[in-house]
Amino acid sequence: QVQVVESGGGLVQAGGSLRLSCTASGRTFGSTVSMGWLRQAPGKEREFVAAISYTGGNRYYLDSVKGRFTISRDMNKNTIYLQMNSLKPEDTAVYYCAAALTPWSESQDDYEYRGQGTQVTVSS
Repeated sequence: QVQVVESGGGLVQAGGSLRLSCTASGRTFGSTVSMGWLRQAPGKEREFVAAISYTGGNRYYLDSVKGRFTISRDMNKNTIYLQMNSLKPEDTAVYYCAAALTPWSESQDDYEYRGQGTQVTVSS
């Protein structure tokens, strides 16, 4: 079992920035764990926003966030970050950290271990 805990959400004006953090624990020791972020806005389907491989050498981004969001990883702490710049009102959603017990995957279905979510609200 893998536990993930995210933090860093909040309220920001359009054009502003936020950084989300997430740490994985539990069955991570000795495992190759990819990590990523999903989001869900009210009335909309969940989106797979970004992911980073176990080594950090592979990254995935949702088209609408490319060039604005950056995912990174601290291998020593099994922690990932999502730096979100130039935020738009349409980025408003609950953001969920997720982990997959695989070195790399671009399929959100593999990211079965998910946190409770953190709210990101971007005002216009």
